Amino acid sequence: MIRTIIGAILIFSGVVTMVVATIGIFRFKYVLNRMQAAALIDTLGILLLLTGLIVLSGFSALSAKTLLIIGFLWLASPVTSHLIARSEVMTNPNIKEECEVIHDERNI
Repeated sequence: MIRTIIGAILIFSGVVTMVVATIGIFRFKYVLNRMQAAALIDTLGILLLLTGLIVLSGFSALSAKTLLIIGFLWLASPVTSHLIARSEVMTNPNIKEECEVIHDERNI
């Protein structure tokens, strides 16, 4: 009973986090600002959802696989966000008008 309640709370919290972050994606005007909201979905929202699923299913092989998925997403999300931001900064000719960008010539 308690495991079901805790799992439901975690899943509900994950869904609320994802809804708020999705509204943030549509609210912001520029790509780099939208990426911040999208990163929230990847890290916190998915963590809460998958943790809720682990709590509901109990410890099993499925839980171990879900923990591996959480670990992979936490490693892959910052890398993909960085690559998208870097490509936006490098290819957008109006980036200085949209947001403050400090361009470092050594890191190209």
